[in-house]
Amino acid sequence: MAGRVIFHIDMNSFYASVEQSHDPSLKGKALAIAGNPKERRGIIVTCSYEARAHGIYTTMQVHEAKRKFPDLILMAPNFERYRTASKAMFDILRSYTDSVEPVSIDEGYVDVTELAELHHPVELAKEIQQRMLSELDLPCSIGIAPNKFLAKTASDMKKPLGITILRKRDIQQILWPLPVIDMHGVGESTAAKFKRLGIETIGELAVANNGLLKEKMGKNALRLQNRANGIDDRIVDPDSIYDTKSVGTSTTLPIDETDEAELKAVFKRLSQKVANRLESKELSGPTVSIQTRSADWKNRTRSITLNNTVWKADDIFRNAWQLFTKHWNGEPLRLVGVTVSNVADKGDMTEQLSIFNFQEHAKEEPLLELMSKLEAKFGKSVLIKGAKYKKTSYDSKTSFSKDFLDDHDHDRK
Repeated sequence: MAGRVIFHIDMNSFYASVEQSHDPSLKGKALAIAGNPKERRGIIVTCSYEARAHGIYTTMQVHEAKRKFPDLILMAPNFERYRTASKAMFDILRSYTDSVEPVSIDEGYVDVTELAELHHPVELAKEIQQRMLSELDLPCSIGIAPNKFLAKTASDMKKPLGITILRKRDIQQILWPLPVIDMHGVGESTAAKFKRLGIETIGELAVANNGLLKEKMGKNALRLQNRANGIDDRIVDPDSIYDTKSVGTSTTLPIDETDEAELKAVFKRLSQKVANRLESKELSGPTVSIQTRSADWKNRTRSITLNNTVWKADDIFRNAWQLFTKHWNGEPLRLVGVTVSNVADKGDMTEQLSIFNFQEHAKEEPLLELMSKLEAKFGKSVLIKGAKYKKTSYDSKTSFSKDFLDDHDHDRK
């Protein structure tokens, strides 16, 4: 894998920047996009750098943000507008190479190894950054590195409009002194586990005993240790966007809720949203999970894996509610969520072979072999099953939703 040149493109304050581009009178002003600007459940999804200068940040509650800076301009998100801008952004990237891997609506990886043989990577990054500004009126930061982890880390180092190179030889000086929680892929829970092992910096993780890490925290800790040492062999895979593993949604409650009937109604609504998204993507899965966050910010997840897959709202709700009533201790809750995971195309669900259907499957075997060869040569999206139209769903309207990736599917056909 030596000699690779990977870019990570990260659009700066994407939703806010799109709104400022759409309405230039908003430029230079403290602007925040919030899921529900009028209610407590409203969370800041993103905000302009002018807003950040006043202490506003992503995930801050709307009422807290307004208290901190009363002149803050609040807008509800316009997802059609953001999808259009995202498509234009990725169109620019694909004008350079097909080796583009979207990872969210506003960021992606680009393998420019071949291009770098003819163009200096920094000059190429400057050209891409300038095109984003001149053609879309949108700022971005670009990380340049030999692998995806270092490229992602580099793009975070200078915002807005940064271009940063991060080489393996630089990590001891630049990354190792940082707290381990600053590392991409490490959240609060993982950082707390590392701390119990006496690991508080990225450097301490890099040189920790790998046998102890595996024993106490499993294989993921070893992957993170490799990343801390600048090791990441993942390729830039344009087809990875089709590998949806879970579909879920959550909501912040208007009050710290203890009423069981109200919570039951919320779980029904969330289960319906998940079912709608599963239906739109023709997916189903065997694992149902719930998430809760208490009034004192304790997060808990519980899950059950079934013998059969589920995709209907009633089935999702029944299992989610059973999980909830089994584990809830009556504490006030500020957030609940429902997820179906380990999902796969409903048409690909495993059917147990029997004496009655093996001949039918045997007839399909030559066709399946041909499909496998075509997908290996041309990509996973080259074939779709007949009489199947995947509808676009807007039930999950956050930057973490992969619904926008349907646009990329259309581009490739």
